[in-house]
Amino acid sequence: MTDANQPPESDEIECVITFLEMTARPKGPFAPLPMNAPVSLMRAVTPPLRWFFHLYDGVGAGHDWTDRHQDDPAEVLAFLHDPDVSLFTLMHDGWTGGFFMLDHRVRGVCDLAYFGLAPELLGRGYGKWLLGEAIQTGWDREGTTRMSVNTCTLDHARALPLYQRMGFSPVRRVVERRKRPGPAA
Repeated sequence: MTDANQPPESDEIECVITFLEMTARPKGPFAPLPMNAPVSLMRAVTPPLRWFFHLYDGVGAGHDWTDRHQDDPAEVLAFLHDPDVSLFTLMHDGWTGGFFMLDHRVRGVCDLAYFGLAPELLGRGYGKWLLGEAIQTGWDREGTTRMSVNTCTLDHARALPLYQRMGFSPVRRVVERRKRPGPAA
């Protein structure tokens, strides 16, 4: 029985997106890889769509990363295979523990399009190390004058402070309404 005085629950939630940028290569040093970590970082060259979604879902399922599932698969694959976009996978003890994607399609700009860790690796120091690797790799591309990234209130609560500690500064915030996340699968 529902209370007639209570408004029905909305199928939307408010989401605050914070856009950040870095206009100079940070001097470092960045956080080292934790001692004796069974980790490697590999670049995926023209990965299949299923590989991207394996990473995307593995990192983002708990944070309502669903947008790309609604996109045309041909468009997502074209993005993945664009020579100015690169995907790096963190392998931990033989399984995928995280990833980042760098998008250099806008001249002089490296957008950290995706970044995240599998939930099993959170709190072990891998996030700081992986973000440092992403930043260094992004700035290594000749002609890069700015890096950008965005995060939202649906992402991990430590994402925004980590980006800021690593040298990104907020430049804009936008409030959106999004479909309420469904129950975890």
